[in-house]
This record gives sequence, C-alpha cells and structure tokens, in this order.
Amino acid sequence: MISIKLPDGSVRQYDKGITSLQIAQSISEGLARNVLAAEVNGQVWDASRPIEQDSDLKLLTWNDAAGKSTFWHSSAHLMAEALEALYPGTKFGIGPAIETGFYYDVDFGDREFSSDDFKQIEDKILELAKAKEQFIRKPVSKEEATAYFTDKGDEYKLDLIKDLPDGSITFYSQGNFTDLCRGPHIPNTGFVKAVKLMNTAGAYWRGDETRKQLTRIYGVTYPKQSELTDYLKMIEEAKKRDHRKLGKELELFAFSEKVGMGLPLWLPKGAALRERLVNFMQKAQTKAGYEQVITPHIGHKNLYVTSGHYDKYGKDSFQPIKTPQEGEEFFLKPMNCPHHCEIYKTKPRSYKDLPVRFAEFGTVYRYEQSGELHGLTRVRGFTQDDAHLFCRPDQVKDEFKKVIDLVLYTFTALGFDNYTAQVSLRDPDNKTKYIGSDENWALAEAAIIEAAEEKNLPTVIEYGEAAFYGPKLDFMVKDALGRKWQLGTIQVDYNLPERFELEYNGSDNQKHRPVMIHRAPFGSLERFVAVLIEHCAGNFPLWLSPEQYVILPISEKYEDYAKKLSETLAIADIRGLIDFRDEKIGRKIRDAEIKKIPYMLIVGEKEAAEGTVSVRKHGQGDSGSLTIEEFIQQITKEITI
Repeated sequence: MISIKLPDGSVRQYDKGITSLQIAQSISEGLARNVLAAEVNGQVWDASRPIEQDSDLKLLTWNDAAGKSTFWHSSAHLMAEALEALYPGTKFGIGPAIETGFYYDVDFGDREFSSDDFKQIEDKILELAKAKEQFIRKPVSKEEATAYFTDKGDEYKLDLIKDLPDGSITFYSQGNFTDLCRGPHIPNTGFVKAVKLMNTAGAYWRGDETRKQLTRIYGVTYPKQSELTDYLKMIEEAKKRDHRKLGKELELFAFSEKVGMGLPLWLPKGAALRERLVNFMQKAQTKAGYEQVITPHIGHKNLYVTSGHYDKYGKDSFQPIKTPQEGEEFFLKPMNCPHHCEIYKTKPRSYKDLPVRFAEFGTVYRYEQSGELHGLTRVRGFTQDDAHLFCRPDQVKDEFKKVIDLVLYTFTALGFDNYTAQVSLRDPDNKTKYIGSDENWALAEAAIIEAAEEKNLPTVIEYGEAAFYGPKLDFMVKDALGRKWQLGTIQVDYNLPERFELEYNGSDNQKHRPVMIHRAPFGSLERFVAVLIEHCAGNFPLWLSPEQYVILPISEKYEDYAKKLSETLAIADIRGLIDFRDEKIGRKIRDAEIKKIPYMLIVGEKEAAEGTVSVRKHGQGDSGSLTIEEFIQQITKEITI
C-alpha cells in the first residue's frame, strides 16, 4: 500500500500502481469525469500514469492553470493528427501549449497553406475528438526513437532527439498519430468539444534565421462551445482595444521604417502622456527617498563584461560601436544597473549611509528579431522606470515593503485593481545554478515572503523561477478583458555587488557587500502605455488624458467666447483645445467621442449670454449646464489622485 496526501491534508491508503484517475473515481465519479491531469509531488503527470510510492496529489481540472495547459498541449497533438490525415507527408517541429491555446510548427513541403484551410482542419479535429482515443505514453530508447522518425522522414524530430539523453525519451500516441513528447496529456481526445484555428505565422526552426522557416499554426480549444464563443467575443473586443490601432487614432506614437523597426516615435500627445507618467513616478520616488541619476546611452564593452550582460546579450545585441582607437568598443546599453553600480562606487559608503536608492528613466536597447516585434510591447529601444537600491541584508525586508507600496500606489492611480504577486524562489533541489550563500538566500526569500504577507498581497509561490542572482516578486496584472500582463518587478541581487566589488564599512569597521534590489513599477514606459491603452480602451484617467476637454463652438460667432474659456481653463492648469472647424455640432461631437476626449464643452448663444458651458461627458452624454467656475471645480476634484 502507498499513502496519498490530498490538498485538504487528508491521507488515503491505496494499492501501489494506482492511477490518479482511479483515485479520483474513488472520491467521486463527477470529479473523475472532469480530471484532465494530476500534480504528483509537484510534477504534472498523465492522470492514467501509475503512482508507485507515497505521494502528494492534486487532481487537475479545467479550472487549474496546469489543467488548461495539459488540455491545450493535447489539442496540439490532435491538430497534428488532423494535419497528417489531411496532408500526408507533413513534418512537425514543436507543438506546445501557450498562455491561451497552442501552436504547432509545421513543414508542408511544397504545399501552399493558408487560413482558407482552417475550416477543413477544424472539422477533422472535432471528428477525431469524438472518437475519444486515449493518449498512450510509451518510454522508448534513443535508438528506437531515431529509427521511428528516420523511417518516417521527419528531420525535425530527429534534430530534437539528438539532444535528448537515452532513457529520458517518451512517445505519445492517440489514434493513428505518434509524437515525440514528454507529456503530460489528457486521458482521451473526447474532452475537446470546440476548436478554432486563429492564425498562422512564419517561424524559423529552433529560432535560427539560417534554418528553414516553418508554418506556425495557432489554435484554441475548449471543453464547451459556449466558452469558445465567449473567448472569441473577447478577442473581437481586444481588436478594438489594440494599442497599435488606438495609438494611431489617438496620435500617440508611430513607427518609421527609415528610423528603424522596433524604435517608437512618440508624437506630441503621446510624449505629453509619457511625461506625465514620468512626473507621477518621480514625485512618488522623491517622496520615498530616491535620488535621481542620469547615465549615458552607451557603455564600454568592459562594463558589460564585468556585469555579465555581455555574455547574456552580446551575441544577440546590437553590434559594437568601434572608435578610431584600436580595440576600443562601446555598446548600446542593454541594462541600467551596471552604470548604477559604478555610481555607487564613486565614494566610500558606511552602513549608516544605507540604503542608497538611485532612480533613472533610462533608455536601453536590445536587439529583437523582426518577427518578434509587436507595437510597444516588444521593441528594440525602451525606457525603464529603473531604480537600484543598495542596502544591508537586515534592510531587505523593509525596502521590499516600501517598493510594494510604490507599485500598489501606481496600480491604484491607473485603475489596475486585479493582480497577483508571484514570489519566485530558488529550486531547492538544484542550488548549483544560483550564486550566493545559502544564508543570504534564506534571508532574502524569507524577507520577500514576509513582506508580501504583511502587505496582504494575493500571492503564488513558484519554485525554480528565481533569477540566478536572487529571488524576485513579479506583479501579474489582469486587464479589463481578463488578460494577464507582467507589470512591475522587484528583484534581489547578490551577483552584481560581487562582480563590481561593491562595499560599505560596517558597524564592526569591516568591509561588507551590500545587497542590491532592482525595481521597476512600470517595467518599461512603452509596454506600460501599451497595456494601459488596451486596459482602458484609450479612455485614460482624467489626470493622464492628453486633452481633458474640447470646446465646441456652435458657429464662428462664439469663437471669441470659446477662447476666453480656454484661457480661464489654462490658468487652472486644465488642458484642452477648441474645435474651430466649420462643421455641424453633431459632427464635432462624434469626432470628439472617437478621440476619447473626456469632456466636450458646447457653447452657443445661450452659453455666451449666461457665462456657462453645456457639458457632455465622453460615453455618457449630456451632463447639463455649468458655469466655468463650477466646471473647473468639478474637473479639478476628479483629477486629484
């Protein structure tokens, strides 16, 4: 007999070799019908895989992230089976689950493939799903795996196999399809009830531009048609909110091929919005004891060799900038932290001086392949609201709490109220890939966990997700459409202080290494603005809106009155414009609505005579008549954060 511990703490006895699915059946037939996979001692397994020893068990359903991921991974295999049935000779690369859905990289040979083929493939997937074929796991030797895919003529699978150690290779089969795969998979294909192929893209095999470009087919499946329908509605709403579309309509930013791909141009309205975000953060940082610094956009190669960034980014970064002096090389900076380490070293530091907090809106540059670029969310040049805190080990927890306060203040001001904090810790079973002493790691991890608990943050703990130099806290925000974005990160670093030989004089009059904390509540301005645009559909908080009002004169006769109103509003530090166009008032209102201007102030004969404005609020319609003083009072109250 073996002991199985369930999430509620209860322990049950079962025969050795029992499967998770059989355990589910012993609890409830209803539960068993919904089990997709199982977490056994922290690892996700097939629900049909025998358990041979005492284990902690969590049964996974559609409501669990790992359950969904398993469902979508199995769906990728199901799509591959459909493709092989419809187009014999098709070769396959990799087919993982992604955040929503799955993809498979496919080589169709000489066959032309387009979205016109989607319907036929979807129908075939559903036909195969109805057969309720089981996913069968089979361990194979490297020799067997090589022989199978040599016979099949699939060079992509052979390329994957050569990197796998013998004894670690498994096949999965369902119906007439067999694939090289670690798994896990759902019990059978019958769980898939609804499917939609979304789009295709080109993908170089193994991300190498020198190798063949495959066709990447994206899809999504659901256990209910109604859930797929809801998802597709959300996708349509997301298209309306696409920051690339709204950024162009609202005249916030643009891209130019002559300037270069992935290098955004901030237009006047976008630059003003960005500047207000910078001012907002700088004001909060000053209050929290940060000192502003400025560093160059380039750095000597040796700086990045010392920091380790050359090893990490050197191959994939922009090419070095060579000077007339032989052997001298500079790089566009990929990170601000090495520069801040050098600022720390400009003078001796005492334990009484710490913490030292350096903040910079520093622009960094990282080369991204053209196929990876996406609006403002994936660019080659971006500005981070970067700060680096140098503190004693006993100060880490308090500094973490203060940074958490700053992140939450930012989220509140910008309307992000649905978030979780991911605590990323070291892999306790593989400490060799991390730098730093066990004592320092224990202190840092405890400080992060305690800080998150004391701030009542909704947290999830992920082992093995820490950076090699220290644990971190990542804020995962859900936008208005329920999509997850990482905004804001706090990281503990023992690596850079060691590499740069940073020191402070301790109370014992000995030299000590400070602990470094990296933090960026926005992450980058570019990505943050993109997420904010899509979250609020371009309807920015009033304090941030590029134009807070537009005055709409009914005719040319009332333009002088409109100008006086504009001057009065400017004195009150309320920004906006006048629509002087010779258009009917209905057209002016429609255009202001499209531009998402928060307030429309309509002025005609009655308003000019009474010294008032007729107020319309974006998306809400007529708000009545107010004096200009009443309007200023109302809008000022709304602007106040």
